Amino acid sequence: RCGGGRRPPGGGAPPKKKPSPPSHVLTLGEINPNVLSAQYAVRGELVQRAAAIKEEMAAGSANVPFKKVLECNIGNPQAVGQSPIGFNRQVLSLMVCPALLDQPGVDALFAPDAIARAKEYLAAIPSGVGAYSDSQGFRIVREQVADFISSRDGLPASPEDIFLTDGASKGVGFLLSLILRGGGSDGLLVPIPQYPLYSATLALQETHMLGYELDEAAGWSLPISLLEAELEDAQAKGVATRALVVINPGNPTGNSLPYDNMVECIDFCAKHGLVLMADEVYQENIWDGGRPFHSFKKVLMEMSPRPNLQLVSFHSTSKGFLGECGLRGGYFEIVGFDPEVKAQLLKLISIGLCSNTLGQIATGLMVQPPRPGDASYEIYSGERDAILASMKRRATMLVDGLNALEGVTCNQPQGAMYAFPSITLPPKAIAAAKDAGKVPDTFYALALLEATGIVVVPGSGFGQKEGTWHFRTTFLPPESEMTDVVDRMTAFHADFMGKYA
Repeated sequence: RCGGGRRPPGGGAPPKKKPSPPSHVLTLGEINPNVLSAQYAVRGELVQRAAAIKEEMAAGSANVPFKKVLECNIGNPQAVGQSPIGFNRQVLSLMVCPALLDQPGVDALFAPDAIARAKEYLAAIPSGVGAYSDSQGFRIVREQVADFISSRDGLPASPEDIFLTDGASKGVGFLLSLILRGGGSDGLLVPIPQYPLYSATLALQETHMLGYELDEAAGWSLPISLLEAELEDAQAKGVATRALVVINPGNPTGNSLPYDNMVECIDFCAKHGLVLMADEVYQENIWDGGRPFHSFKKVLMEMSPRPNLQLVSFHSTSKGFLGECGLRGGYFEIVGFDPEVKAQLLKLISIGLCSNTLGQIATGLMVQPPRPGDASYEIYSGERDAILASMKRRATMLVDGLNALEGVTCNQPQGAMYAFPSITLPPKAIAAAKDAGKVPDTFYALALLEATGIVVVPGSGFGQKEGTWHFRTTFLPPESEMTDVVDRMTAFHADFMGKYA
């Protein structure tokens, strides 16, 4: 009979039981161990605790001595009150909803040059922003980026060497995937302190992070002798150094490299056959007129004789005065790459089809803003200048306040969006941190959060000279709140130092 008859008389083996399915398909012991070892301090323990506090405050159950959490942990300007640039948002609105262009009264709602720019983009992108673009990015935007670079540097640039990406971070990931060969024997020279994107990505790829320490006492300068020493040490250990990362202006340090130092970096890379990865996303954020921004491409092209160098330069819509972090726009330009390698890079990028199309348009708007004589120029330039001038005032206000604290020293930022003060912690505070199972600067930063609502990132998340402690803070909260930020930090620090004296 079909289905479930009696067992034959006299026995026979009972049917085997099916094994029970595991309660969890994946456990921590079964996932990629490199994911466990990767750390990203900018979104780490401090941010998670701050999020929990905000949830408690929203539910009315928080018992905290402040009314607002101030997120100074990340360069995310619009999250702390900065308004988007009007011209850019008008063009983006028309790109998302082209039918608005045909509506009566559109001229009263949108500036004429915003309408013209949207029409220009739509003519070049007839399928609009809802369809995939070429993997390298919209041709019209890459042409605009090339024009921007040519104007900035006084040198030619080609759209064929430009790749549009989801912010600069995605571009960094593509290049590291191309350059690093796996197997655990490659290394990358990275500044200490560094932006945790690099350490986290290298952990995922089982690559040696070769940290070269910037000189804090000399304004976070980049001594070439340290690069040579780090390279020699890596060679002795059998590590093949593949590239040098330079963040200029610096994150988290806020330094801006002088021209001669950049020449030295280029010579070093050319001498040792290293790719130079230039993270230049803060090029609009320059606060020291004596240290103007120079692109590594410009410096390279002005050298005589010109070294044989492979260079990659990154830029983003997230920083500068735009602060369009969520749109994820950015690009990188390659210089000196073999055409066959370039083809492999395009193949790698093609695996993800393309970067998001609104981010690509945002990149075009970043590099080709309204010009003098355009209808939106006066408003645009006014918004830009007000944001940058306010950032500079906030930077000065914050750093002056930090330098007034006991045991704290902080270089005035020459660029970028951050201060990175050094803090001398009392021995009792270090002992208390050890008892709590915390790194001392994390212990300090957690205490700062619980007492003031201010979120910063411990220096240990960026790397720092052994025996020193730091934290990174932005100066992005509204100018009207910066006095309160400094006052809260001052009161907390006095209490903390008194408690552990």
